[in-house]
Amino acid sequence: MRSMLIAIGAVLLTAGLLWPWLIKLHLGKLPGDIVIDRPNVKIYIPITTMILISLLISILLRIFRK
Repeated sequence: MRSMLIAIGAVLLTAGLLWPWLIKLHLGKLPGDIVIDRPNVKIYIPITTMILISLLISILLRIFRK
């Protein structure tokens, strides 16, 4: 449990440090991401982005566990 928390912290720290460059990848604006923009409400549901990040994390976990 302790090593998993350290790994999660390291990933969050890395993402935080790389945030200016990660924004330029346009991950939140992929086809399949739902944006409802009305005068009083803005709803953003990043379905495609969540699937892509989930696949990436699954692949990385599978590589590092072996």
